[in-house]
Amino acid sequence: MELNAYVTFNGQCEEAFRFYERCLGGKIEMMLTHRDSPMAEQTPAELRSRIMHARMTVGNAVLMGSDAPPQFFSQPQGFSVSISVNDADEAEQIFTALAEGATVRMPLQETFWAKRFGMLIDRFGTPWMVSCESRPDR
Repeated sequence: MELNAYVTFNGQCEEAFRFYERCLGGKIEMMLTHRDSPMAEQTPAELRSRIMHARMTVGNAVLMGSDAPPQFFSQPQGFSVSISVNDADEAEQIFTALAEGATVRMPLQETFWAKRFGMLIDRFGTPWMVSCESRPDR
């Protein structure tokens, strides 16, 4: 079984995935617009450039997403996309990159459970947690 995050956007999926690809060192494997799908003619012209499905790999993890139809989009809540790394410097680099234009909910810092942990909502509205759980004293 695989369990992957699927995030939806209100017209910013392509921009968000290009941003995530840069921030996370990922690789976009698929980016399908409505225009390029068999459903193009059934899609209103003004929505054809929106993303029907995107898939990105980051190491052995997968992040997927799309632009929700406007009448079905709602701001994400009640979850976070969680990134765990083994190196504090890598956690700092990822958090700093994702924080560009974001709302930082908890600055990246040492905690009693992690060498580094921080939370933010990126400029696209996606909530993230970045963690480096390895502690030298444990």
